[in-house]
Amino acid sequence: MSIKATPGVVLDLVSDPRNLPLWAPGAASAVRPDDGAWLVESGGTETRMVVRVSREHGTVDLLIAEDPPQGVFTRVLPSGEGAEYQFTLLFPERTPEETVARQMTIVETELRAVRTLCEERRGNKQ
Repeated sequence: MSIKATPGVVLDLVSDPRNLPLWAPGAASAVRPDDGAWLVESGGTETRMVVRVSREHGTVDLLIAEDPPQGVFTRVLPSGEGAEYQFTLLFPERTPEETVARQMTIVETELRAVRTLCEERRGNKQ
């Protein structure tokens, strides 16, 4: 997703788990710290997540604490005066195609929300 905001603005938004309800409300209705991890509430259930951030490399990984290979792997890259936000979500083998397609539609909506929020924040800093 191309974003007309600096990589720093994008990283600031996506690296703070408390912002998840702003750009991924289907995945997180509420987020709170929990002993070095984060409790993410969605649909009446809570999932414990670990957030790994490397500002140097532009990476933000949102991982399920009990199963670290499971989660979302993201990267923010400089692109001209803006940024590119890459989002990788791995599916278990044999996941039905319709499930993948449905999830990718949700991801597209989330990426557009990240773009909108970052471009609004950039505009407020000018």
